Formats: sequence, structure tokens, C-alpha cells
Amino acid sequence: MRLPDFILANMEPILQEWENFARSLTAGGDMGALALRNDAESILRSAVCDMAEAQTDAQQQSKSLGRGGAGGAASDGLDKVSAIHGVARFGSGFSINDVIAEYRALRASVLRLWAESNPPPDANHLLDKMRFHEAIDQSLTQVAASFTRREEQSRQIFLAILAHDLRSPLSAIKMSAQLLSGACKGDPQDSEALAIIGESADVCARLVEDLIAFAAPSLGGKMAIEPTSVDVGRLAQVVIAEFKAAHPGRAVAFDRSGDLQCTCDGRRLRQVLTNLLNNAFTHGAPDTPIELSMGANDAEVFFSVRNQGRPIPPDLLPAVFQPLVRNMDDDAETRPRREGLGLGLFIAREIVTAHGGTIDVASTAETGTVFTVRLPRQAQDDEVPGAAVSQSAATTAEAETPRCLPSRRVPLVGLAGRVALSPDLGATGLLAASAYGRYDGVKKSGDDRPYRCV
Repeated sequence: MRLPDFILANMEPILQEWENFARSLTAGGDMGALALRNDAESILRSAVCDMAEAQTDAQQQSKSLGRGGAGGAASDGLDKVSAIHGVARFGSGFSINDVIAEYRALRASVLRLWAESNPPPDANHLLDKMRFHEAIDQSLTQVAASFTRREEQSRQIFLAILAHDLRSPLSAIKMSAQLLSGACKGDPQDSEALAIIGESADVCARLVEDLIAFAAPSLGGKMAIEPTSVDVGRLAQVVIAEFKAAHPGRAVAFDRSGDLQCTCDGRRLRQVLTNLLNNAFTHGAPDTPIELSMGANDAEVFFSVRNQGRPIPPDLLPAVFQPLVRNMDDDAETRPRREGLGLGLFIAREIVTAHGGTIDVASTAETGTVFTVRLPRQAQDDEVPGAAVSQSAATTAEAETPRCLPSRRVPLVGLAGRVALSPDLGATGLLAASAYGRYDGVKKSGDDRPYRCV
């Protein structure tokens, strides 16, 4: 009996071995048979169909290397059911190592059971084994990809929710410190302690904003912006004044020319300038000024931030805009204490990209490190990816957004429940919001605010 026929004829023994192995894993210990088997039968049947479909040598090799390219309904069907299985296993608490182990055990079980059946000699056996391995490799590639995508999505949702929910207590801390500061003017020690509390709350608030900006593009495409008419030169002067107040010992040389009026999101662009100046302060030579130059032409506004000091190694240049990546200098102990998460340049790139602009970096020992930003001068709302829509369009979109009926509202109390269900609710057009305790949950589930789901 050829291998594809054997798999179909012995589906139950193969599935039983799959179930037994899945139960031996930590995540599968308390699961029922149906959940343990999950999509195993569909995967096997799709693999058999794929094995029976004619493919070229190039297509087979591409599949075995995890590069796809096989084409055909059978191959597409195997990809789809494998992707579903990856998401399901993530939702059941399996690790990526567990999923890979499942496939390793499946491969071994099928071939062992087939060998134990003593199939008569057939010139096609070697081809069947090759096609089986290729199908399993293709399926495993899709499972791993869908598993890691869902894992990353859940991580981003967790960060976004955590950062969002930290805003209120941080604001309360800062406001309380300000109120107490007014009542403790006669005691220098108390005033100094309250000032430290306020400054620390500001640092935490900036970290929270960085986390939100980091998570947003991964969850909803490009970063949302609200373009208005902005004098970029005047905005730069405000940012420089704030920077000098925070770092009084560091000089900033500012040069501007041309008409710097631009249609952009001033709040976001201010964040770009702040992040670039802070990056120059952190990595630049402390005894040289940071240079900020601005100019414009008919089509765009552009500016650059330059710092002297040790250049970025060429092999690290492609990664400087990646999140959580820092330039690990040999003399890092001499650098200023860093209060960030390694997200500043990533966030700057996301903001510039959302405006339809570009940001580049060049770094040499002779010229220093230069970050250059170019923004379109006359960006319109509908031309800027991620731009906020007009009020009328927003009203129309809101009217068309699916909402839960009152009887379908889902009260979720706590961060864990919101993180667990947000991906699935989001896929159906629903929105989850956490509540701060049972009474807040009951209140939110009954009010008329525009929650699609609470």
C-alpha cells in the first residue's frame, strides 16, 4: 500500500498517536480529545491531497525549504488549515516548541506505522516519502508563521493596554505631587522630594507614550496623525528650549532657511524632533554642539540633526530604526543614564512614514552622525497614510461600524481577560475595554458611550 493510501486507511491510529503525544505536553495535560486532535485530521487529508497533485521539481524543493511556490488548490488548502492550527495552538497555551514537537512526532508516527505494515516493494515508495516530508515541512512553516503572528499580536495588545491603563494613575501621581508642593513651600526637603516625584512621573509618562506609539502600528497599520498648518521652524525653537532646560550643559546650534510652513501633525512632529535631539545627546560627543538645520523647497520641508562622536558601525546602520535596538558602544559606561526603551528612532520613523515622508541616517567619523527627515509640504488628509479623516467621514464610518446589541455587551474585568479576548473580538469588528473593578464593569456595560463591546 502506498503511503497516501495508508494514511487515509489508518487515520484513526495516526490521530490517536497525535492525541497521546499532545496530551503528554504541559499545555495538553487537561485538554479533551477533540481539542488535542484539533486540526490534525484536516492537515493529514490536505497533505494527502497535496501529495497526489502534480508538482515540478522546483516547486517541491521550494516547499521543502519553506518558501512556498507550489501553487494549486491542494497546496493552498494545506496552507489554510495549517495556519488555523497554529492560531488554535497558541490560544490553547502551547509554545512554539510544543507545536514543532507535535509535527516531529506526527512525522515519526506515520512513517513508523507504515513501516510496521510491511508494504510490498514499490518503486514509488521513495517518491511518496519525499512528497510526505515536503507536505509536512510546508504545513509546519505555515503553522509556525501563524503562531508567531498571533503571539506578536497578543504581545502588542498587552503593551498597548498596559500603557493605556497606566495613564490615569500616572496623571493622579503628578497632580497629587503638584497639589502637595503648593502646601509644602516652607519645607525645602519636602519640596525637593515632591519635585523628584513629579519629574519621575513625567519620565514614566514618556515611556508610556513610547509604548503606545510602539504598539499602535503593529495593531492598526500606520500611525494615525492629525495634519494642520504648522510652522516647523517655530516648533523646532520650542523643542530646543525644552531640550536646553533639561540638558543645560549641552549646546544646540540651530540654522533655518526658507518657508517652513507645512501641513503636518505638530504634536507628532514635535515628538520626532525631541527623539532625534535626545538620540544625539545620548550618543554624541558631550563637548560638541548638536546641530539642527532646517530648509524647504516648493515640494517639501526638510531638516537634519547632526552629532559628532563615535560613528555608528556600518553593519548596524540598517537596524537603527528597529525597535528595542541600541548602539552598544565600547565606552557605554561613560554615556548619560538612559531613560528610554530603545524606541525613539523607531517611533520617529513611524511618524515620518505616516506623513508620507522619509527619514535616513548617515554616519562617518569625518561628518558625524546625521539623521535627515523630508516631509511633503502640502500633505492632504486623504494623501497621508493613517491621517485622521474629516468629521463627516468619521461620522459615516462610525455609523457603519458594527456595534454589539445591548444584550451582546461583554463585561471584562481586569487586564488579563481583555488581552486574551481582544484579538478574537477585533477580528469580528468588536472592541474590548477593561474596567477597574466589578462596579466599574457593571457601569460601563450599561452606559450608552460608544463602546462596541465593554
